[in-house]
Amino acid sequence: MSDHPRGDGRRRAVIAAIAAACLAAAGLVVGGQASAGTLSGTLYRDPDSQVVRWVAANPNDSRTPVIRDRIASQPQARWMSVFRPDTVTSEVSSFVNAASAANQTPVLSVYEITNRDCGGASAGGAPDLGQYQQWISRFAQGLSGRPAIIILETDALALQTCLDGSELAARNQALTQAVQTIKGADPNAKVYLDGGHSAWNSAAEQGSRLKAAGVQYADGFFTNVSNFQPLSSEAAYGRSIISYLQSQGISGKHQVIDTSRNGGSPGAQGDWCADDNTDHTIGTYPTLDTGDQNIDGYLWVKPPGEADGCAYSAGSFVPDLAYNLARNAPDPPTSSDPSTPPPGGDACTATYQTVNSWGGGFQGQVTVTAGASAINGWKLTFSLPSGVSINQLWNGTLTTSGSTATVTNTSWNGSLAPGASVEVGFTATGTATSLSPTCTSS
Repeated sequence: MSDHPRGDGRRRAVIAAIAAACLAAAGLVVGGQASAGTLSGTLYRDPDSQVVRWVAANPNDSRTPVIRDRIASQPQARWMSVFRPDTVTSEVSSFVNAASAANQTPVLSVYEITNRDCGGASAGGAPDLGQYQQWISRFAQGLSGRPAIIILETDALALQTCLDGSELAARNQALTQAVQTIKGADPNAKVYLDGGHSAWNSAAEQGSRLKAAGVQYADGFFTNVSNFQPLSSEAAYGRSIISYLQSQGISGKHQVIDTSRNGGSPGAQGDWCADDNTDHTIGTYPTLDTGDQNIDGYLWVKPPGEADGCAYSAGSFVPDLAYNLARNAPDPPTSSDPSTPPPGGDACTATYQTVNSWGGGFQGQVTVTAGASAINGWKLTFSLPSGVSINQLWNGTLTTSGSTATVTNTSWNGSLAPGASVEVGFTATGTATSLSPTCTSS
């Protein structure tokens, strides 16, 4: 893997909304109108990321305050990297609906291309390109027309050493079709293709690859995912790619840059793994307010603290990695939008996912997470679609009135510390569907 300039971390991923003393770290994410680029608004913080769960489970760890305030407080991408065609629609729908309910924009990193990572540390993806297109169609369906930022297939264009001519042509066609499928299903989605990074391929070479993969149908390209190149180098690289595309008759394309690990020493060519490197730090905090007309956003696509796969299992959260990235970084700025609550600012939040489904029924799970203050009780409320009824529920008390279901805590799980979570599970009859529970403290 010495020729692979990044790695994974990319597995699931994450955008954060968290715990206790995150109030000071509140969120830089942007409030209000972006000053440049084509995107505006607030990026979504996922309350169920690996780092958020680790912080909630380790309140007394000496590393927790740094990891909590400088990483877990920030919006990060959720990686769609496990090939589950039967559940991808509901997974995406739950995520984007939760972001929409919070009036925020989610970032999803699609990482399912066949023969991804050329069989390296992040090998996997769809078994073949036909199944990939089927998965993409189901993914696009789950977006439900909601605004979303889609990071489409990291490494798919920059890393092609394992593909012969026919395989390369097939991948380019697959990516072109994927962009068109997502944009056709959701005009509010912003889709970006793989732009590598400034220490990898030349701008002309990468621009040529983007053109072949259908960037003319996308909103632009992303760079520096999981890598360490300085912001100034990436911005200059992006301008060169944009200039190349314009010379090919492709205009109006913008860049997004992964700044999750580029605040320290720049990576050398071939430097893709941070598992055993303490010279890298988190970079610019996530924002859509870039001040650069060519750049739509500085995003944390690679979740800081998730391993690359050289010293630890790819995608696993490693507290020491997170702490090393964040310990010398400044605290994030507070939001410029007073209507944007700090992470965990709500009394509690609820996140739904379909765990399993079968003919005539399904199993669901709701994760209840306390906000910045402890709560002594919680209540979930959600609407049941026509034909759906809950027949068994655990870790809560269920009452129904018409199509409205209400779940309250039991005697033993109502008190939650700041950022702590409890899971409520149930089985139901009917067709598996996305639910949008709301949580209030009681």
